[in-house]
Amino acid sequence: MGCRTGFRRARGFAALCAAVALLPAAGAPRAFGTTTGDGVPDGRGVFARRPNVVFILVDDLRYNALGCTGHPFVKTPNIDRIAREGANFRNAFVTTPLCSPSRASILTGRYAHAHGVTHNGDNAALSHRLVTFPRLLHDAGYQTAFVGKWHMGRDDSPRPGFDRWVSFKEHGEYVDPVITEDGRTRAVRGYMTDVLTDRAVAFIRAKRSKPFLLYLAHKAVHGPFTPAERHRFLYAEEHIPQVPSSNDDLAGKPVLSRDVKPRRRCKGGPKGRPRGRRRPPMDGPLEDMVRNQLRVLQAVDDGVGAVFKALEETKQLDDTLIVFMSDNGFLWGDHTLIDKRAAYEESIRIPLLMRYPRFIRPGTAVDQFVLNIDVAPTLCDLAGVAVPADAHGRSVLPLLRGKPTFWRQSFLAEYAFEPFYPQIPTWRAVRDARWKYIRYTELAGMDELYDLAADPHEMSNLIDAPAGRAELPRLRAESERLLRETQGVPPR
Repeated sequence: MGCRTGFRRARGFAALCAAVALLPAAGAPRAFGTTTGDGVPDGRGVFARRPNVVFILVDDLRYNALGCTGHPFVKTPNIDRIAREGANFRNAFVTTPLCSPSRASILTGRYAHAHGVTHNGDNAALSHRLVTFPRLLHDAGYQTAFVGKWHMGRDDSPRPGFDRWVSFKEHGEYVDPVITEDGRTRAVRGYMTDVLTDRAVAFIRAKRSKPFLLYLAHKAVHGPFTPAERHRFLYAEEHIPQVPSSNDDLAGKPVLSRDVKPRRRCKGGPKGRPRGRRRPPMDGPLEDMVRNQLRVLQAVDDGVGAVFKALEETKQLDDTLIVFMSDNGFLWGDHTLIDKRAAYEESIRIPLLMRYPRFIRPGTAVDQFVLNIDVAPTLCDLAGVAVPADAHGRSVLPLLRGKPTFWRQSFLAEYAFEPFYPQIPTWRAVRDARWKYIRYTELAGMDELYDLAADPHEMSNLIDAPAGRAELPRLRAESERLLRETQGVPPR
């Protein structure tokens, strides 16, 4: 398969099963041997039948925009079913809150500073070279399909590791889109989310003799927020709630109040406005924007329902791991921002849900820090494929089984400056259970430090306060440690 040096290869049944004895009876499936005959693990924790995988990725969905993650009026019953019958990762984050870098991190299990996709520009050539978990599962015998938005490069050509390829150039269009299916490009009638769902469902229903991986990457809920006609007036009477960060006066955030040239609008992105001034209150155009994004989400929920129905009718539901997540969060005017890219919670925190009843107990809640770089190691682990040796993430299977294990107590996040979005400079942040330190690596005197226990909305910068000065050396050292561990170069 042409994998780069440093990827471990499975070396027979014994090597694959070496760690199983350390797990509980229903522990992480790393190999396949004798079972009870019905596809459940035997007494050694070994799966005879590798699970199918349906991986659903949504674009720009903030962590609290679902019913199961606490939104006060959004109705997402099908997405919520994944959490109800599976696991809700309540502290899930991305390592870079930007579409292309995050997607590369999901696929490879590596930080952006290591895999090289650091911006939303033309990463086509690089994305063809990435060693991804779909490529590894494909080489291990899975039938694979990519359906949706690749968003690493402006072309829609198939990437390695997929038997079926349905995609489109750049962001695509919501209504009557042009798509490329296995090399044939044509315009299709309909709403993009429904078009992608139909092709995903057809792949699920196809007859096959091997396990499958479906990677369904929606254009939704990225801007411009154009809902399906059937959802056009949904939530019209609902009031969009405000949080304290909706009224941030930017005191203590000099990076947001400094003068910069107005950004140029990115095709397909939300309309911005010059930063450094107060945004309008949560009414009028801003409230309409939020409401429309939630309307766009409704077609995604309909699609998840169609996926459930197809899996049930083909009797594959309980043999299939369903994963639902976003590539980054989104700011609804928080701290005057309408975008992602920033280091604040609304930008870096995401929804992450998994359902697989042969392994995950219904209603499981995971409160440890789980990152987008953990997805690839987890899916490799569950499929019995050797986890890449150069992966920075970890398999979450021990967390799902409630197995005592040492887990990360902090994590590193990062973002590299993009000229079209000058308000957000290059930054590197470290977050633990209580503190978040944001370092703007190319600007002096603009760093931020928040006590998240006392200030969860990040309103009071403690960088110069006595409590902050006491924590700062520890957090700087932790940031440099995490950077070194992931092959980055600490700043001087």
